[in-house]
Amino acid sequence: MPVKVRLQKFVDKLPIPKTISPIKRHKKGSYYEVTMREFTQKLHRDLKPTRLWGYNGMYPGPTFDVMKDQTTYVKWINDLPKKHFLPIDTTIHGAEKTIPQVRTVVHLHGGKQHDHSDGYPDAWFTRNFEQTGPMFQRKVCEYPNLEATTLFYHDHTMGITRLNNYAGLGGFFIIRDEHEQSLNLPTGKYEFPLMIQDRSFNPDGSLFYPDTPDKDNHRLPYPSIVTPFDADYILVNGKVSPYLEVEPRKYRFRMLNYCNSRAMTFKLDSGQPFYQIGTDRGLLEKPVIMNEILLLTTERADVIVDFSRSYGKTVILKNVFKGASPETTDVLQFRVTTPLKGKDTSSLPDQLTKIDFLSREMATKTRDLTLVRVEDKYGRSLNLLDGKMWNDRISEKMDLGTVEIWRLLNLSADDHPIHLHVVDMQILERQPFDVALYQASGVLKFIGQATPPDPNERGFKDTIRAPAGYVTSFIAKFDPFVGLFVWHCHMLEHEDYEMMRPFEILKKKNGLKNLLMRLFYPSRYQ
Repeated sequence: MPVKVRLQKFVDKLPIPKTISPIKRHKKGSYYEVTMREFTQKLHRDLKPTRLWGYNGMYPGPTFDVMKDQTTYVKWINDLPKKHFLPIDTTIHGAEKTIPQVRTVVHLHGGKQHDHSDGYPDAWFTRNFEQTGPMFQRKVCEYPNLEATTLFYHDHTMGITRLNNYAGLGGFFIIRDEHEQSLNLPTGKYEFPLMIQDRSFNPDGSLFYPDTPDKDNHRLPYPSIVTPFDADYILVNGKVSPYLEVEPRKYRFRMLNYCNSRAMTFKLDSGQPFYQIGTDRGLLEKPVIMNEILLLTTERADVIVDFSRSYGKTVILKNVFKGASPETTDVLQFRVTTPLKGKDTSSLPDQLTKIDFLSREMATKTRDLTLVRVEDKYGRSLNLLDGKMWNDRISEKMDLGTVEIWRLLNLSADDHPIHLHVVDMQILERQPFDVALYQASGVLKFIGQATPPDPNERGFKDTIRAPAGYVTSFIAKFDPFVGLFVWHCHMLEHEDYEMMRPFEILKKKNGLKNLLMRLFYPSRYQ
C-alpha cells in the first residue's frame, strides 16, 4: 500500500538535472554514451532512499543541451538488473513470459530522426545487448536536431513502457538555435527545465505501483495492468513538491507534464499570468498570456514568469485540474527571497518567430480514425486506435512529403494525448459529435460548433489533446524520413496495452527496405 503519512511540502530544494558533456566532438557532430543503471535516491526529506532506474544513474537523467543542425550521436547502454522490481502483466502483447523481463529502447520524444534511431517499441535490447527484439535499432542512435525546441528522451519498450518510465527512465533534450538566442530571453541561471511527474510510495520509501485493479476479482490475471494510474504525490525534477529560491525578475521555465497518465492544469496562486512563448515544437509566433495552462501527459509549455513585483513573497505553482487531491495540488513553491543580483536585462519580445502553417488545400487525404474503449476477455478496459490491435495490418501508409488531415473521433470517456513520432501536427479544430449515434449507425453528426485551437496551441505540436466526445482534426506533413514509425495515446498505461499503432512513410517507389519489411512482416502488408 502507498505511504499513509502525509509528506510535508516545500521542504526540499528543486534539483536541477546535470547537463551531459560529449565524450568527443568531430565534424559530423558530438558523441555521447549513456548507461541505464539501478541506484537509490532520496525523493523527499522524510522518505528513505528510493530504488530507481535512471540514465547515468540519475533521476531525471542528464540534460542534453545542443544546437540545431549539429548531430548528436548517443550510445545507449543497458546495465540494468535482469529482473524488474515493478509488476509485469505478462498477458500484454510484448511482455509475455517468454520475453526477457528487463528490456529497453530509447525514444527521443518529438525528435526527427531515422526509424533506426527512433526507439521503435519492438527494437528493444537487454543488458549488454545480450538479446534484441524483432526490430532493428542501431547501437549508436543518430539525432540530427532539425528544430529548436524542448524535447525529452524516455524508454519506449513494448509492453513495459509504463513501468520503465515510472522507475525513472527519462530526461530532457533541449535544442537551441541562433534565432532563439537573439531574442534575449532569460537564460543561464534564470532558465529551468521542470519535469513534473506523479509517484506513490510504500512505507519504506520504495515506489508503489499497483499490481491489479481489483484484488477481489479472481478472474483477472496477476499481476494485471491498471488503466490508467494516477499516483499520490507530485514530483518536480525528482523531488516531492520542492521549492526554488528566485530573484525578483523574469525567469524561463520549460514545463513538461510527464506523469504516466495524469492531466494537469497549472496556475500561479498569486494570480499573475504565465507568458507562454513556446509549446511542444518550439516557439509560438507571439507570447500568449495564460492564467491557466492545461497539459496532458508529455505536452510541454515554455513560459516566462515575472517575479519583479513579488519580492519577499512566496508564489506557488498549483495544479487546479478537476479532482486533484490535496497532495497533488501544490506542485512547486517559488520563494522570491533572493535579492536582485543585477538589473534584469532579459526581454519578452512581441514577436518571437514566423511559423509556416499548413493549409487545408495542401492535404491530399483525410482520414477518420476512432479512439474507442472496449473490454478484453477479462473484463478490463482496453483502449484502441481505430478499433485495431498493435499486430493488425498497417493501415496508415503515405508517401514521403504527403500532407494529410486526420480526424480523431473520440468515442471513449477519456481525453487522450495523441502522439505521432517524427511528425509535426497542427491542430485545426475540435467539434462535439453525437457519440451514441455514431456507435449505433456510423453516422457522424456534429452537435456543436467547431472551435479553433487554444491560443497557446497555435503552433506545431507533437502531442495533441483529443477530448472525449469530440472530433479533433489536425493536419501534418509526413516527413523528413521514410520508415516505420508509431502513433499512440501517451497515457502510458493505454500505450502499453494496445493503444499504439504503426504507420509507414514510404518512398514513392518502394526500395529494398520496403521489400524486406514485407518479407519479415507479411501479415501487416496483406
